[in-house]
Amino acid sequence: MSTFLQSRWGVLAGFAVGALLLLVAAPAALSAFNLALLGKFICFAIVAVGIGLAWGRGGMLTLGQGVFFGLGAYIMAMHLKLADASLFGGTGVPDFMSLYGSGEVPGWWEPFRSPVVTLAAVVLVPGLVALLLGLAVFKRRVKGAYFAILSQALAAAFAVFLIGQQATTGGSNGLSGFRSFFGFDLKDPANKLMLYSIAAVVLLLALAAARQLMHSRFGELLVAVRDQEERVRFLGYDPATIKTVTYVIAAVMAGIAGALFVPIVGIISPADVGVIPSIAFLIGVAIGGRATLLGPILGALSVAIAQTSLASTFPSFWVYFQGLLFVLVIGFMPGGLASLPHIAARLKQRGAGQRKIGQGSPGRRRTAPAPVPAAASTPAASTIPEEASR
Repeated sequence: MSTFLQSRWGVLAGFAVGALLLLVAAPAALSAFNLALLGKFICFAIVAVGIGLAWGRGGMLTLGQGVFFGLGAYIMAMHLKLADASLFGGTGVPDFMSLYGSGEVPGWWEPFRSPVVTLAAVVLVPGLVALLLGLAVFKRRVKGAYFAILSQALAAAFAVFLIGQQATTGGSNGLSGFRSFFGFDLKDPANKLMLYSIAAVVLLLALAAARQLMHSRFGELLVAVRDQEERVRFLGYDPATIKTVTYVIAAVMAGIAGALFVPIVGIISPADVGVIPSIAFLIGVAIGGRATLLGPILGALSVAIAQTSLASTFPSFWVYFQGLLFVLVIGFMPGGLASLPHIAARLKQRGAGQRKIGQGSPGRRRTAPAPVPAAASTPAASTIPEEASR
């Protein structure tokens, strides 16, 4: 069975089952509210795929994915606010700018009136920021805890910057109140289903891209860099380039997820892109299993569902429960939830071996060991008296 799942047809069958569950079963079984909630969780799962690639395969503890998620989200939010202001308001100026600013659109907002520029920026801006940061960090051989602290500090600085820009980014309130998405009414249930379907398809594409990278020559080099970076450098490869490419791919996935998050949820604020959301992304990947393909997705979905259900019932307890769960998984189950089948199989084999040792082998007869021949019967021993008699 495991051989079939690892084959080409097994992989295609797995993607077909996932597509049926996401695109057919979920819309048929869930209400409009729960389907929108699942779409929000799928956005987190897209971010988790990139983290699993960078952290699980590349060993880069990315604590700042909220930055790239926020870049994609705010770019999309700016376009939606400008489009709404032109379609419904008539002035072309977003409503919050008339309340908190001068009533004029800043020059760096103007390019995002174009849908083409917006879609290109959602991919290019997070990728460019990750490229510059990756070259600056990995070329200097910064890694481990230092890279994690640096990326987390970047997320904190990004959130502080957004909070201080009340007139242009909405400050701590963020951007909300979106009414249209590229000309489609966001209140229409059919358009909400369309947004969910787009998010589900993007998740499947991100999963396919991650699998292709993991099973390619590049994926082998990435694992080699994670385990023996100096040896890879001696073989003629540049580990900094390999890490930077992976970091850029993870950033692009996070940016696309943020752009989908905005029309699905209807709001983006600094609370969604700071240090705490970045750590929450990482916790989901760790719980699911960072080194596997489906583990980050399952972990992100599980943590998001648990947070939605438990945080409403125990709002002050959820943060402690999340931290405790992270510590337990890292300490006692480093492979995450994806390693449970292997752990169960290992325990089953161990139990079967102990029972076999305890019961012995009742159906077999024990044979006595072969007798050791006498010393005098060996040729060496028989020649000793003759040589002594001479």
